[in-house]
Amino acid sequence: MQKVRFLKSVQMKIVLIYMLLIIIAMQIMGLYFANKLEATLINNFETSISQRLKIAEFSVKEEMKKTNNENDSTLEDNLRSIIGGLSSNDITEVRVIDVRSRILATSDENNQSSVGQRSNDSLVQQTLTTASQVDKIALDDETRKRVWVVAKPIQAGDKTLGAIYVKANIESVFDQMSSINKILAAGTALALLITMVLGVFISKTITKPISDMRRQAQAMAKGNYSRKVKVYGDDEIGQLAVAFNHLTNRLQEAQSTTEGERRKLASVLANMTDGVIATDRKGKIMVINTPAQNLLGSEQSEMMGRSLTTVLGVDDEYTFEDLIHMKESINLDFSKQEQPYIWRATFSVIQKETGFVNGLITVLHDITEQEKIDMERRDFVSNVSHELRTPLTTMRSYLEALSDGAINEPELGKQFLSVAQTETERMIRLVTDLLQLSRMDSREYELNTDFVDFIKFFNRIIDRFEMAKSKEITFKRSLPTTPLYVEIDTDKVTQVIDNIISNAQKYSPDGGSIRFTVTANDGELLVEIKDTGMGIPREQVDRIFDRFYRVDRARARSMGGTGLGLAISREMIMAHNGRIWAESVEGKGTSVFFTLPYDVDIEDGEWD
Repeated sequence: MQKVRFLKSVQMKIVLIYMLLIIIAMQIMGLYFANKLEATLINNFETSISQRLKIAEFSVKEEMKKTNNENDSTLEDNLRSIIGGLSSNDITEVRVIDVRSRILATSDENNQSSVGQRSNDSLVQQTLTTASQVDKIALDDETRKRVWVVAKPIQAGDKTLGAIYVKANIESVFDQMSSINKILAAGTALALLITMVLGVFISKTITKPISDMRRQAQAMAKGNYSRKVKVYGDDEIGQLAVAFNHLTNRLQEAQSTTEGERRKLASVLANMTDGVIATDRKGKIMVINTPAQNLLGSEQSEMMGRSLTTVLGVDDEYTFEDLIHMKESINLDFSKQEQPYIWRATFSVIQKETGFVNGLITVLHDITEQEKIDMERRDFVSNVSHELRTPLTTMRSYLEALSDGAINEPELGKQFLSVAQTETERMIRLVTDLLQLSRMDSREYELNTDFVDFIKFFNRIIDRFEMAKSKEITFKRSLPTTPLYVEIDTDKVTQVIDNIISNAQKYSPDGGSIRFTVTANDGELLVEIKDTGMGIPREQVDRIFDRFYRVDRARARSMGGTGLGLAISREMIMAHNGRIWAESVEGKGTSVFFTLPYDVDIEDGEWD
């Protein structure tokens, strides 16, 4: 925040306002005082002149009454003597004028030539006419100074004998007023100086708490809520400081709560397995969490500001307005050639209480496994139905034939019953395998483990198959001569090996071979059973452990398989913390591998 310059600060404004108020007050007071003082001085001056004029007026009147008894020269001398006593620094000139406007005498030595001449002064004419005193302040033609001119009638009873004309120097009064005004101006300047100094100090009492609050607001803008505004008093500013401190505490609490909620939200978004995308009201992405980024294969910076419909790849089918009004979820297929990837998108509108749409939240849920499970379930039901329907259809056909009379023919009836018995055993095997898989899926089984010498154990199983083989198949063994001890459930591992060897025998031609190999590496026993059969196409090798999967369905079914043997084998090996897989070359044979953990510290043991 930019620092406020002093000339633009509140403190300067307060000082200026304070000074302007003082100036206005002093100007009003000064103007009133000057006007009153001027009026008083002028009034005093005029009163003083008027009082002195009264004395001369009486003497002049008496002299003018004698006008008939004495000659004009005597009257002029007497009058000059009388009005000469009025001459002073204040009175510039005194004239005596008769009723015919003729100047009888003047006190101005330099203007004696005007005696005997007619006076043309308007004040004299007005006084003689109205028989009343007339006065005014005028500007002297010679000195260019202000003078008070007064003309007063001389009356004897009701008769006007003439007038006395006085010109008084009133400039001295205005000179006094000028001096007084200068004193007032100096006093005003001094008062303004003192006012300014006091105003600065007084304004600080107001602006200092405000400055503290401004600094606190700047600190709060940077996230610092630890500072507090000092309270200087209990006035409105002090109460404002208290309220500001309270606001700071509430903001700190709100900030802490908001920050905590933000961290929680960030943590939730970061650790969610579902993808979350939030947009503004125009459909531009504002927030996107890591799972959504990983799904879309882009960084957050690349996603921000982009259109939601474009990012989700649905802009050809939906607009952003369509998604706002979308009530149902939609599935998004992000599958790649090597891996399926299906997500369900659920939309939730961000709205104000007024109904104004602020944006849209999209939750992306990975339903790949769910779709895969649903697909497997559908395939499983279909396969089980197909596997059960085939023998049941066969049995029904032969039983109907027996019912229609074939049972009366001993050889044919015996053959039909044999087929029905074979199909029944096939269904029993299928149901038994399904129950076993169900128990393994639900973990409703226990491993009865024991330490055995795997080499001796493996040889006995191979011997059993070698003695019972129905084809000209050679069994080749590449087994260690030293004992290798493993902790296994012998029944379940026997079932695994039986399934693998049975498949190898089924799909190996006469004259073929089956090789048995066992190696030990780093506490892990690796078992390989390799045949020279028809092999498996490369793209189908990884699927032979899926339930009901057959490379050649027709041939496998004719050989009596249920399609569950390798699936059961995989579950059993995984239950022993091992791994099982296959490698094959089409037309050359297949190798099935599985591993078992073994303990190298056991030196002796016996398989029962």
